[in-house]
Amino acid sequence: MPNLRLALSQIDPWVGDIARNSDEVVRWTEQAVAAGAQLVAFPEMVLTGYPVEDLALRRSFVEASRTALVGLAGRLAAGGLGEVPVVVGYLGRSEHASPRFGRPAGSPQNCAAVLHRGEVVTRFAKHHLPNYGVFDEYRWFVPGDQLPVLRVHGVDVALAVCEDIWQDGGRVTAAREAGAGLLLVVNGSPYERNKDDQRLELVRRRAAEAGCTLAYVNMVGGQDELVFDGDSIVVGADGEVLARSPQFEEHLLVLDLDLPAASSDHTDGLLLSDGLHLVRTELDGGPRDAPALPVAAGVAPRLSDEAEIWAALVSGTRAYVTKNGFRSVLIGLSGGIDSALVASIAVDAIGAGNVYGVSMPSRYSSQHSRDDAAELARRTGLYLRTVSIAPMFDAYVAATELTGLAEENLQSRLRGTLLMAISNQEGHIVLAPGNKSELAVGYSTLYGDSVGAYGPIKDVYKSLVFRLARWRNEEAERRGEVPPIPENTISKPPSAELRPDQKDTDSLPDYDLLDSVLDRYIEGDEGRDAIVAAGFDPAVVDRVVRLVDTAEYKRRQYPPGPKISVKNFGRDRRLPITNRWRRG
Repeated sequence: MPNLRLALSQIDPWVGDIARNSDEVVRWTEQAVAAGAQLVAFPEMVLTGYPVEDLALRRSFVEASRTALVGLAGRLAAGGLGEVPVVVGYLGRSEHASPRFGRPAGSPQNCAAVLHRGEVVTRFAKHHLPNYGVFDEYRWFVPGDQLPVLRVHGVDVALAVCEDIWQDGGRVTAAREAGAGLLLVVNGSPYERNKDDQRLELVRRRAAEAGCTLAYVNMVGGQDELVFDGDSIVVGADGEVLARSPQFEEHLLVLDLDLPAASSDHTDGLLLSDGLHLVRTELDGGPRDAPALPVAAGVAPRLSDEAEIWAALVSGTRAYVTKNGFRSVLIGLSGGIDSALVASIAVDAIGAGNVYGVSMPSRYSSQHSRDDAAELARRTGLYLRTVSIAPMFDAYVAATELTGLAEENLQSRLRGTLLMAISNQEGHIVLAPGNKSELAVGYSTLYGDSVGAYGPIKDVYKSLVFRLARWRNEEAERRGEVPPIPENTISKPPSAELRPDQKDTDSLPDYDLLDSVLDRYIEGDEGRDAIVAAGFDPAVVDRVVRLVDTAEYKRRQYPPGPKISVKNFGRDRRLPITNRWRRG
């Protein structure tokens, strides 16, 4: 049985930075070749980053990607790496018109290619285009209609792109018909909670359907709201996990695979399942025996739920800050749980020396909250200054005679204005501290606590905020470190502290109850009647549904934040702002 040493390069491409991404492909290919790899694979659209959204519609960007692909093939050969085939994703274009989709020749395509001996030896486009959740690929791309198969060292390797295995049939079934010994899938699969379990189940099922080993390489890093967790994996046709990369880390997964010898005499152009045409590419090199020193591929341990979410929030925040050219962040520290969690995420993401906090007390700010903010700074090492908003607040109230809710919101807006002024003066990016529960029901102040360029816990329900805070402190203790979040911040009743003795529960149901209703209404898309039928108090459900529906205009103006749930506010959940439907 022939042996193939495969390298899966789980890396972090930057959208739009084609030159950097090309350099990274060369660098990681060097490492793979040094490890003895005979086939190297990179993630989906690695040359351009992913997703490129409407950049795909710019002809100049498409041509830059195509040109870089050819140049990359030459660079690999010139660097002594040309003998090893390298699979890379890129942004390409169709050669022919697609009347079925109403698209002319030259339309953008989500493509991958094989580079070998200084040439682009085969190109193909993603067959199944996702058009749900965060994906709008029918807006940009036309699908491919080929099953590319490489013959490498006596093994037939079928190639596919991400969604090609999430849908039934297509290239998975075609790979079996073509007699492939390996199905290699390049991916840009975003993170969601528990998705690693879904992926494992998926690749096991698809490997069985294809009748061969399946190798799945995914990217890491963050892109605006999306976070990519890697989790590259190789499974046998029997479902056995042969190798698995760690989550949220760049990683080169190298392993030796004993694969069946290529025996199919199928020819180019053969029509397979789903209208796919077989395109075979013969690369030199006959079958090879197992090496004398085989590579011991590892199976990385899985993270706990809290550790996984934390890594996603940290990765997303780090990527947004660094990829947008910022070095430091600014956070309003109230002494409350939300700002404390955001600060802890930021410290883990970019280091305490790059995190700046501002305590902005008013006449209603309790001393314990001021002390908690100071204690957070002491524990984490972030910079903290105090600027009282009391004089500004008094001046506004004297000039306008504001009362009630307007008076409360004024305090929040003064803090937002102060944060943005410091941001402009010192060049920090402001992080907004709002959580998903508050955003859902509109319990936030526009142009106040919604101020910021990025919201690290935008997709985190309040009950999960408390879980993560406790987990992060426990993790610190496990490592022998100082827990970052003061215990008083976690244990005290949450309050906006905009009026005397204010508590969140004055305005909202208990967060555990609220979040249970929100999860059904938002993630589950359940209507009012279905939620009531599940045993929830009709009065509570009616109130929550009304609050969610009427707060859409606020959410639309909130900054982006890392997606961790099945349905986040932003790319996932798209409802009209002007909307009179009130039955959930």
